[in-house]
Amino acid sequence: MNILVLNCGSSSLKFQIIETDSDKIKNNSDRELAKGLIEKVGTNEAVVSFKVADNDASKYQDILPIYDHKIALSTIIEWLMKPTTKIDGINGLHDIHAIGHRTVHGSETFNSSIKINDAVINELEKNIELAPLHNPANIKGIEAAVEVFGKDIPQVGVFDTAFHSTMPKHAFLYGIPLELYDKYKVRKYGFHGTSHRYIAIRYRVLTGKSIADTNIISLHLGNGGSIAAIKNGKSIDTTMGFTPLEGLMMGTRCGDIDPTVVEFLIKKENKTLEEVISLLNKQSGVLGISGISNDMRDVEKEIGNGNERAKLAIDMYCYRIKKYVGAYLAAMNGAEAICFTAGVGENDVMIRQAVCEGMEYAGIEFDADANKNFKRGEEILISKPNSKIKIYIIPTNEELMLARDTYSIVSGQEIVE
Repeated sequence: MNILVLNCGSSSLKFQIIETDSDKIKNNSDRELAKGLIEKVGTNEAVVSFKVADNDASKYQDILPIYDHKIALSTIIEWLMKPTTKIDGINGLHDIHAIGHRTVHGSETFNSSIKINDAVINELEKNIELAPLHNPANIKGIEAAVEVFGKDIPQVGVFDTAFHSTMPKHAFLYGIPLELYDKYKVRKYGFHGTSHRYIAIRYRVLTGKSIADTNIISLHLGNGGSIAAIKNGKSIDTTMGFTPLEGLMMGTRCGDIDPTVVEFLIKKENKTLEEVISLLNKQSGVLGISGISNDMRDVEKEIGNGNERAKLAIDMYCYRIKKYVGAYLAAMNGAEAICFTAGVGENDVMIRQAVCEGMEYAGIEFDADANKNFKRGEEILISKPNSKIKIYIIPTNEELMLARDTYSIVSGQEIVE
């Protein structure tokens, strides 16, 4: 089955086509057929980049006027269907059998992936107030797919929050009057769940562990970042909360902060509530502390030039990761492994070393040479053989999880993870 995977942001549309079925899932032989990204959707200078898998010569790049997600999706389909594109197994729209959507916020309504219908869309619309930056874009992607493909093609929503639906109440509730949870569902939801779930699956493949014996701490570190405590294969806690602002210090997000800081800044800076929330989401974190960039590569380069703000930003970033790892080791009564993933987690030698060093109390013996000599994209152990807690780099693949869930729901074939 050929699955079109769509990840719609407010001004972007990312896609992959993945061929999968029950045998391919069992043998881990799913095939990526094509992928691409359109940025700056809603402008006359949208940035387009498409590619057929394993064919660098097929890369297509352009700057085009793309004013909405329907035009963006139509642009993707037009490229897919060109005779010169030559995607194996794709000769027409009929060769795309289903569409899987990354859907950020399922609230308490959706604790697993689901086939999309009018009732599901209605619930997503109700959840807009919980995810005002994400759910409207996800709905736009669904509506665009209906307009381009028609209503007959099955569509599936895969929720970032779903994996964390197993958190116990004592972990997901806030210390505010319980009536506010009962009335408005104010609680920790967590995000990046599709990525954390994938890491737990790959860890089991690498180690031969069962779901019940999977006790790991998953570190999804990108421009956004979150940590998940996974005990007996289930998420029992995670750093992101009611929104993705809570938890770690990130590329542009502040992470954990005293809520009264918001009121203080409104008064002192003469800003509106919306302006302060935007500052905490878009101008803070590594960018705000360093004054340089939210890109770790730029910041680390400045450390080499003696920039003290750059060093402070990295020290704060790593300290908060380490602090949460320690907290989750306590909450889980220990873990078997710590797994680094996502752009920073998979590729940043300095960050991994800074997080893992100084944790000998937990029985961690970090292999600095293995950490430095990793190959991009490989799954690798970077702890020493006698380390009580193993340290892994496991590249994430959220799109693959979306494709597999979509196949499972459309085909009715249960996937054993």
